[in-house]
Formats: sequence, structure tokens, C-alpha cells
Amino acid sequence: EGMKILINLIKIFYSTRLADIQTEGIGTHGRKWYTSQEKNIAFSFVLFPDVEVKKLENLTTEIAEVIVGIFKRVYGISLEIKKPNDIMVGGKKLGGILTETKLQGEIVKDLVIGIGMNTNQTTFDKEIENIATSIQNEFDITVDNLLIIQEFAKEFGERILLKLLAKN
Repeated sequence: EGMKILINLIKIFYSTRLADIQTEGIGTHGRKWYTSQEKNIAFSFVLFPDVEVKKLENLTTEIAEVIVGIFKRVYGISLEIKKPNDIMVGGKKLGGILTETKLQGEIVKDLVIGIGMNTNQTTFDKEIENIATSIQNEFDITVDNLLIIQEFAKEFGERILLKLLAKN
């Protein structure tokens, strides 16, 4: 079991993809998700958990809780979760989480997790300027994106991955 967890951690490391600019991102219900200006967080990674699909219940919300907790701990700011997958502040969207699975029967073979957060962007396209915002705009904080991603990887491994891959 320990070897399975280690192998998955190695696969996450090698499958993680960061994007400075994202033009073909997909959000909930197939909506487009854009990141621009090389100032936001956008990354995806793949897991090969080989677990029953029921073990993924609430996974997206748990990931959102990890992200909200990191921003609280690192920057002292409070963000909100609009279940199941949006990170919000003041009724505006800061980011979101998308999970997609490839199943074989009831067994999850592939799990793709994509995360996007508006962190340091200050202007938005007209079509979303009333519904989207950033940490920079709301809190006047310049986010260290790499630090947030590092903290996420650590906490995801400790809080979610170990539980996901545990037998029971």
C-alpha cells in the first residue's frame, strides 16, 4: 500500500501541468475558463487511483476547502466555497476546480483534477467583469502563485491523497 501511494505521488509530479496563459480551459458544464496576463494559477494533474467511484464523493469540495484553508493560513483572508467547485468572495468568482474521471465499471482508472484561481489579474473581459474577480482586486495582495501551488501539493497529499488511496 505504501508503494502504491509513492507511485501515485511520482505520477502526480510528472503529470502536473502549469499554465501561465490558458485559452482552452474547460469549466463546469463545458464553459470556457480563461487565464490571461500570466498572473493567475492554472494547473492540472492526473491520478490513477484504481478505487471505487464512491470514494470520490465530496472530492471537489474537499479540494476547495484545502485551497480556502491555504489562503487563510498564508494571507489571512477568508474566501467562500460555492459548492461543489467554485471559490468565491463577495459574490464574485475567484476560481474553480474541475474533476473528470475515466471509469471501468465502478472503478476510477484516471482522475484529472484542474484548478484555476484568479490571483494577480486586475482587469477582466467585459463579459465576465461583473462576475469574476481576483485576490489582488479584492484584498490588494500580490499572491505568490508558486507558493500556493507548493502548499496545495503538500496539503493535497497529506489530507486527500492518502485517504483516497487507503484501503477500506
